[in-house]
Amino acid sequence: MAKKIYVGNMNYATTEDELSALFSQYGDVTSVNIIKDKYTGQAKGFGFVEMAQDDAAVAAISALDGKDFGGRKLRVNEAENRPRRDRDNYRY
Repeated sequence: MAKKIYVGNMNYATTEDELSALFSQYGDVTSVNIIKDKYTGQAKGFGFVEMAQDDAAVAAISALDGKDFGGRKLRVNEAENRPRRDRDNYRY
């Protein structure tokens, strides 16, 4: 079963290809998604990587958490499944 990994504190210039290459050292990467601002397109400094095997994901988390990548120390851990916020009740 695939495991989703949160990757935070990334350099804003990091690309999905670079992130995929970094994680593929530990196993098969099935998807990479860097979160971007919907108005500016600027990366927000975090994203998600999905790996095919759980043991590969655990190895990647262990090896890459705190590792310097692009001049910043990555924060890497298993992603939490959080429900999306209901924006209809948001007040300005």
